[in-house]
Amino acid sequence: MKKIAIFDMDRTITRTGTYTPFLIFAALRRQPWRLLLLPVFLLAMPGYPLGLIDRKGLKSWGFRLILGRRIAQDEMELLAGQFADHVIARNMYAGAEKVIAENRSEGRILVMATASPDFYAAEIGARLGFDAVIATRQSRGPDGGYLAAISGPNCYGSDKLDRITAWLETPREEANIRFYSDHHSDAPVLAWADIAFAVNPNVRLRALAMRKNWSILTFN
Repeated sequence: MKKIAIFDMDRTITRTGTYTPFLIFAALRRQPWRLLLLPVFLLAMPGYPLGLIDRKGLKSWGFRLILGRRIAQDEMELLAGQFADHVIARNMYAGAEKVIAENRSEGRILVMATASPDFYAAEIGARLGFDAVIATRQSRGPDGGYLAAISGPNCYGSDKLDRITAWLETPREEANIRFYSDHHSDAPVLAWADIAFAVNPNVRLRALAMRKNWSILTFN
């Protein structure tokens, strides 16, 4: 039996979200003047719950607005590594690091599954000792440069479950899977897992966890 522990990232492992902070972090180091456009991006965010724009479109537009149409591969790799160091130093739940270490000591394969973009999620996962990172794929140009558009679906909700099952080479019945998440959008994966953990859950996930008898954890 293959033992696997899968963790969401934003607000499960990290205390806050990471996408907008990355845009700010990168813009400060590349073209600080673009931060003048940040209020425009923030004003567009309510368009998602109103159905005016989807998460994929919002992320792509934010990238283009705050960072530009394209970032060279070597520049993005440098920025992603620096941002990962920043996140590890300043934005981690100590409780999350403890649970990750416990799962590692039990011999579980550690997987991060996040809607955050692959270029910095992979760096954060590597620093935390994850064996695999499943994340939203950023489009790449012919020269390897990173483009504003997202390639494929946003790794969110049922699309996240599709990405995880595509990654899982072992037949499902031959794997024992734990999943940790803070958000109700991960309900498809929580229901699919053998053991589900609602971590610092929002109100909607807490109510769902109580109905489904999922464990509730508090990382601090």
